[in-house]
Amino acid sequence: MTRRLKHPILLSLLFGLLLLINTAHARFNPQPEHEQALRDVISALQQNHYSGKQLDPELSSNIFDRFFKDLDPSRIYFYEEDIANFEPVRYTLGLEIYEGKSQTGFDIYNVFHKRNLDRIDFLLSLLSDDQHIFDFNNDHELETDRSEAPWINSSEAMNALWYKRLKNALISLKLSDQTLGEAKQTLIKRYESQRARLEQTNHEDVFERFANAIAHEFDPHSQYLSPRNQENFQINMSLSLEGIGAVLQGEDEYTKIVRLVPAGPADKSGQLRPSDLIVGVGQGEEGPIEDVVGWRLDDVVKLIRGPQSSTVRLQIIPADSIDRTARRVVTIIRDKVRLEEQAAQKKVLEIDRNNQTFKVGVIEIPAFYIDFAAMQAGDPEYKSTTRDVERLIAQLKQEDDIDALIIDLRNNGGGSLREANELTGLFITRGPTVQIRDANGRVDILGDFDPKVAWSGPLTVMVNRLSASASEIFAGAIQDYNRGIIVGGRTFGKGTVQTLLPLDHGQLKLTHAKFYRISGESTQNKGVVPDIEFPTLFDESQIGESALEGALPWDTVNPVRYGRFPSLTPYISELSHLHLVRSELNPDFIFMRRHVERSKEQRDQTKVPLNISRVREQRDEIEQWQITTENQRRMAKGEPPIKVLSELDDLLPKDNQGRIINPESESALIESAEITIDFIDLNLRHTAQNNGRVNNPRQ
Repeated sequence: MTRRLKHPILLSLLFGLLLLINTAHARFNPQPEHEQALRDVISALQQNHYSGKQLDPELSSNIFDRFFKDLDPSRIYFYEEDIANFEPVRYTLGLEIYEGKSQTGFDIYNVFHKRNLDRIDFLLSLLSDDQHIFDFNNDHELETDRSEAPWINSSEAMNALWYKRLKNALISLKLSDQTLGEAKQTLIKRYESQRARLEQTNHEDVFERFANAIAHEFDPHSQYLSPRNQENFQINMSLSLEGIGAVLQGEDEYTKIVRLVPAGPADKSGQLRPSDLIVGVGQGEEGPIEDVVGWRLDDVVKLIRGPQSSTVRLQIIPADSIDRTARRVVTIIRDKVRLEEQAAQKKVLEIDRNNQTFKVGVIEIPAFYIDFAAMQAGDPEYKSTTRDVERLIAQLKQEDDIDALIIDLRNNGGGSLREANELTGLFITRGPTVQIRDANGRVDILGDFDPKVAWSGPLTVMVNRLSASASEIFAGAIQDYNRGIIVGGRTFGKGTVQTLLPLDHGQLKLTHAKFYRISGESTQNKGVVPDIEFPTLFDESQIGESALEGALPWDTVNPVRYGRFPSLTPYISELSHLHLVRSELNPDFIFMRRHVERSKEQRDQTKVPLNISRVREQRDEIEQWQITTENQRRMAKGEPPIKVLSELDDLLPKDNQGRIINPESESALIESAEITIDFIDLNLRHTAQNNGRVNNPRQ
């Protein structure tokens, strides 16, 4: 018995010695206020989080792994020995957290901080050594995906990896028309800036990172905010106030665009998309581009924000770029997002079919909005999604005599749950629309109790990967009721509800409920699957709930009773066939399919050559492929070919707000109208066969 107890005691003594060694040069330590804050965080998560997770040994182990992964996702800082040194606390870390102790988290961060500084010093020493010659003509390669790689076990291997990373960075800058000297100076400035920002880290920053590793183990939307970030939450996470109108997040060394605020400056520019990476920021029309690779998110946000009507320039790596060395500069005029510019808008498409012209109304809904202040003040003209859409439908019926209606929810990231519920009510007489299950298992059902229907004719709903939350509730309800056809791409899969809990020290955002369709299926993770799917340039492995590590799973609750419209199932197969026949000949759909295939090929290639000639050849080949593919599309549409990709900026049409009209997006809209007319035609034939009469689709 005595012999069995010696092993854990020995481990404890060894770990204690390691902690003494680590803390001998420790820069950061928990502050008195952190003890209660940590207790509050874990207590709130255990009691209120939807997942119901408890701080057991398994969760302790997962938090242990999560913190290392959050700090070093590419495994380029920590050594194998570092991980082994902390291994004895893997299953006891949870007990420390429960008691409000965060010393282990600080000890891990102190090692990370030192390793990070060591790497920066290593790079700066190489760049500052005028005698060192970089060989850009060998056949070495850099593995870019190290998320599952083993931890590095020696300083020699670590230096070799970072030397390759440095060469890759130099090659990218040289191919951006910088001389070697200029590229070295750019990187010296970048790494010195990273060092300065690393030196500015304080105890509060470290505690926040550790607390977030705990919160993220419950789900990716749960987050701890320190007092400073609590005050600046809206500014840090959304640049809609005197900025560009974009939601950003940090990803490795980059700042990533998560979504664009509808009708915001970035959205209006038509040149930015979710998953674009911001690598540089310039002030004014001609100010120098400041390299922001490796910057903290809040520092990048401060640089992008500025006075209204001023100019900011962003250097980005486009999300849809096949060439990952590509850089583009986007100029944006800072402005505030105005509610009226986010309002639903209408237009009419005319589709010729069998010597007959059909009018298809289109209502684009950028967000589910409501002016609560005006409503509470008793303003009879307050704006809301449902009120605006109802008014637009009336105009389309009376002024345009439309045959069918399309609700365009592409890129709609959600908004007011109330509006999603009431908008559904415009298309059904009455009934449930969504279920909400809380952490205690209680299920609330929201529904429409107003029998008034604004449109009872043929209906199509367009969605894509950026249609989320309230958009998914509406699209899911329309699909469950068989009220309309859902077309486009699989939606985002954001089916969780967050709430903000104030703490004595900071604030906690946690997931406390989940949305379910009336069919009982969750919108979480899987999203809404269209009846007819279009090719999409959005990479589902990078964008969407399923791309977030630790996202809550899809599941079901009991369905509720509701009346369905006649089944659309008999039509879907024929509609899909007619769509495929058209899309096989559609130049824009052909272009999208080719782009999707090529992008997948590029994503599968995780090794980057460090031979500048090979990299240049790859870049030139990719650019030529893009030009050739674009010209094949243009010639098929009777448009003049281009010689360089930059010509497209002047050739693509723009809407009345100056936004570039994306040809793939417009083609998808027209195809949706064609599918809607197909449905009218099939339905008329089916009705004629069964009833011997034909119904007028104009209702």
